[in-house]
This record gives sequence, structure tokens and C-alpha cells, in this order.
Amino acid sequence: MKPTWETNDGAIRLYCADCLDVLPTLEAGSVGAVVTDPPYGIERFKKGFGTTRFKGHGCEKAGITWDKKPEESTFASMLKIAPAIIWGGNNFSLPTSEYFLVWDKMQTVDNFASAELAWTNVKIPSKVFRYSIHQHNADCDKDHPTQKPVKLMLWCLSFLPKAETILDPFMGSGTTIVACIRTGRRAIGIEKEPKYFEIAVKRIQAELNRHPLLDAIAPPSQLNLLQDD
Repeated sequence: MKPTWETNDGAIRLYCADCLDVLPTLEAGSVGAVVTDPPYGIERFKKGFGTTRFKGHGCEKAGITWDKKPEESTFASMLKIAPAIIWGGNNFSLPTSEYFLVWDKMQTVDNFASAELAWTNVKIPSKVFRYSIHQHNADCDKDHPTQKPVKLMLWCLSFLPKAETILDPFMGSGTTIVACIRTGRRAIGIEKEPKYFEIAVKRIQAELNRHPLLDAIAPPSQLNLLQDD
């Protein structure tokens, strides 16, 4: 399948499509790791939690089902490709793993989660990333209702130093791809909603203007030099 958008050298390839249609077309060995944040399917925003914190996307009114839980076959397809870090893994039927990552959101509001979990099959001791959700909300414009911090995705990539190409099958507004650019990695992003795909392309183009794709993967020790939102 031909990418909907890509850089001239093909280092960044983006598909506006359902990931179940794209995953089988990826060449064997073309992906070093999967780093993604799928929709959890908990419909929190339909229940009225936190809707005033974002830019009034009007997802449901526009018919955008961004919070629809992925089919289980999606994860089976992903895990055939490469090692994976999957945020919200506790919401899905994934293989048993003793490894996981935690985002401590330093949340002080009782009716919001204090942390989020990522399932992984990367053999690393369980780790915790502490970064205030309030700081995240203050530092960046939210282009997607569940947009993760770039700093969080940079942290995830630090556990994958040998992965030169990262796949995000649920790209959203493109945060994982932005982190890939800042660490000199090639990336493949898939997003089925045209609205968010367009937002992601604009973000990624702006990021490439700020940080042209590096020739080599930046080692984890250098990530702090690139962690500006």
C-alpha cells in the first residue's frame, strides 16, 4: 500500500487508513519496534469528564469514533512485526508479560487517574516516568483528546536503542512520530481519521523544519538535549 504522505527520502511514511489494512503490507523486517497509544474504548469523554480541557474538537458530533476499542486481531498483527510498547495495555487482551512502564501523571484531582500503564514485551525492569499532566497541558496545545507528552514517548524510545524504524498504528496527532524525528529514527504512522491525520502531518512537517531528521540514532544519554515540546 502506498503511503498517503511521506518525506522525499521515505524516512517518514504516513497512512490515512485502518491499520488492519496496512499492517499486512509492511515488508518483513522493515520495523524495529512498535510504540503506540491505542484508543482504550472506555468512552470517558462521552461521560463528560475533562471535555473542557481541549480545543472543542466535537469528536462525537463530527462522527469521529476515536475512542473505539481496537479489534483483538489488531494486536496479534502488531506483535508479529516487532517488539512493542502499548499504552493502556491493561485495557486489552495481550499476552502475559512481567514487563511494564508507568507514567506517573502527578495528578492531584481525585476523579482522574494518577497514572497510566504501558504493556511491553521489551525485557526491561519495570520503570516509572514522572511528569505532571498539568505541566503537559500547560506546555502544549492539545490536538487530540488523549495526546501523550513528547517527553513520554522520548522516554519510551530510550528503551529501544537498536530500533531504527518505529511503527505507530494509532498515530493520532503524531506524537510518537515527532519523538522519532527528535531521535533520528525512521517512522511509520497510521491514522484512520482524516481530521487527526491532517493535524499529524502539519505537526510532523513543523517538527522536520525544527529538527531535520538526523543521520544516526541519538543515544539515550543525548535525549535530554532534544526534549523540548
